[in-house]
Amino acid sequence: MEADNPGFRPPRIRGARRNAEGAVSPLGFEAHRAENRAAPAADIAVFSRHRPRLFALAYRMFGAASDAEDVVQEAYLRWAAADRSAIDNPEAWLTTVTVNLCRTELVSARARRETYVGPWLPEPVPSGEFGPLETVEERESVSLALLTAMERLNPVERAVFVLREAFGYPHAEIAAMLDLTEANSQQILHRATTRVRGGKRRYPAPNEQVRALFERFMSAAATGDVAGLRAMLAADVVSMADGGGKVTAARRPVTGADQVSRYLVGLTKFLTPATTFAFDEVNGELALIVRADGVQASSVMFFEIDDAGLVDEVLIVVNPDKLDRFAV
Repeated sequence: MEADNPGFRPPRIRGARRNAEGAVSPLGFEAHRAENRAAPAADIAVFSRHRPRLFALAYRMFGAASDAEDVVQEAYLRWAAADRSAIDNPEAWLTTVTVNLCRTELVSARARRETYVGPWLPEPVPSGEFGPLETVEERESVSLALLTAMERLNPVERAVFVLREAFGYPHAEIAAMLDLTEANSQQILHRATTRVRGGKRRYPAPNEQVRALFERFMSAAATGDVAGLRAMLAADVVSMADGGGKVTAARRPVTGADQVSRYLVGLTKFLTPATTFAFDEVNGELALIVRADGVQASSVMFFEIDDAGLVDEVLIVVNPDKLDRFAV
């Protein structure tokens, strides 16, 4: 995993807890917390100021909010125990600690995902939890489609990609954080970008365009209009659903406009009179939130749209462990 940096020594992480995927994570903090002194109020204030940014970094590294929160908590414990006189730049120190904790934990996270039941998709998060997403580049950096594509990267590739593409760090600083050479950082970014984007960058479509497609989808699905639904799909459309083995979901990607249109119409059999639908900003783009009981989200659906205005990717998260943030 760390072939680009054979000398890398991951930070030591103690404790154990179960994460949202039901696996044991090395990021457990009760014992560690007892070993660390409480940070002075001024130091807590410094950390609190950087915390949203650290969460945004860790989430982009994992695609899982629960793991990101664990890493941020571990970063705080290390901050509380650190010799403050040796830290000239708190932001750089905290970023370095956080990204390297992520590199360590990603190794076991990737192993867990290899045995995951069905397709693994990132855990959706309301856009407001990332702080301001003012540009299309910032919105793209948390999109479910990009986070899913980043699963192709090893931990060091993902770290370089996130630090450069999402946060704009120069290669000299990235190299210092990750114990690389600047030239190596540049090479890794080029390789990672090719693997993630295939030479083409795509930005989230405007909310109005996405909403119109969702409304067409709901109308066609409700009436069983397979042809109408097919007309809004690209010929090579792919649909992936993440149920995690907890609820019924397709365990393999569904491909092609004919198959996907029939599959999506078939999902209406799970609707009840109590089911509600709502649109919200999730991961920097408009998503359709379905609540089977009108309260707790039963699915969050995303449409990715190609240059012709057709849906070429449908991502559906139905694993209940990933939907806690969407209860009303």
